[in-house]
Amino acid sequence: MSADPSPHATPSRPAPQPSDRRPAGGRVAAALAAAAPALGAYAAVRIVGLVVFWVAASAARKDALHLLSERWDSVWYQRVAEHGYGYTVITLADGGIHSDLAFFPLLPALERGVAEVTPLGLSGAGLLVAWVAGLLAAWGIFAVGARLYGRRAGVVLAALWGVYPTAFVQSMAYTETLFTALAAWSLYAVLTRRWIVAGALCVLAGLTRPSAAALIAALAITAAATLVREYRAGDTDGIVRRNGRMLLGVVLAPLGWLAYVVFVAVREGSPFAYFDVQAQWGNSIDGGAALASFILGLPLPGALGLCAALAGLGWLVYLCVRQRQPLPVLVYGIAVVVISLIGSGYFGSRPGW
Repeated sequence: MSADPSPHATPSRPAPQPSDRRPAGGRVAAALAAAAPALGAYAAVRIVGLVVFWVAASAARKDALHLLSERWDSVWYQRVAEHGYGYTVITLADGGIHSDLAFFPLLPALERGVAEVTPLGLSGAGLLVAWVAGLLAAWGIFAVGARLYGRRAGVVLAALWGVYPTAFVQSMAYTETLFTALAAWSLYAVLTRRWIVAGALCVLAGLTRPSAAALIAALAITAAATLVREYRAGDTDGIVRRNGRMLLGVVLAPLGWLAYVVFVAVREGSPFAYFDVQAQWGNSIDGGAALASFILGLPLPGALGLCAALAGLGWLVYLCVRQRQPLPVLVYGIAVVVISLIGSGYFGSRPGW
């Protein structure tokens, strides 16, 4: 994202293209060839990151592969994959409870599926899913950037995503890459008016991370704005029929997230059980109190640096609005920023794209 050269500048739109009647396989191959520089750049920066991580782990006499695939949240996902929900529940010294119901089901399901059909164990399957999803996410980010600003911008965006401050989690058996791939391609589907595809991808995103709420909002608000614009233009005849695919995509979008929340509610016998589970883990909406406390607990130079970074983030959001970026991208970006700032969870655990 960068400042536009004049107050009236808007993102360029590609000229209408003739219908591509090639077979689906040919279109995918052509798209992959176009994205090759972005995928190469992303892979290169991640390989450098892995090499640095491997050297640091070896110097500390630690097993780098174990750190990537069998530590922290990755262990919880693998236990869900192996035993299902309810197997891993930890009671803390203060009486609090950490339940595996805090972890959404798509990654464990994929880990189990890959482990069933390959020689890989669950930990290896988790890494394979995360690394393949990382490439798919870089491809999706490139596709969005290239459509809005050209191929060079798409390549830069894919590479930047691979080097942002906590990008090392993209090499771990976590959900960051999987969710980002689903979000990026869902937004691309909206930009290309493939609403049912966008809704279906949003369903999968909702089975991956709670931050799918930002993606659901992007689809819903974009659809609402479309309907309002047509209504105000007086184009009301057949408005629902004409936008049927869009409305179906919006209806589909929240079903994954809702399905898991309802599953936890039924399992625990409380309509708000999912939110209670998250609160036990320290993840809830507190309006930014946890962020403020984190900043106040830092040494002065660190606090000032973080405040400057947050101010820079606010400036980037302003630039996105000023540039009049497409509504789905704008809503998703703002929603992710808001979710990141008003949650009470660990400060380093934030949506990555």
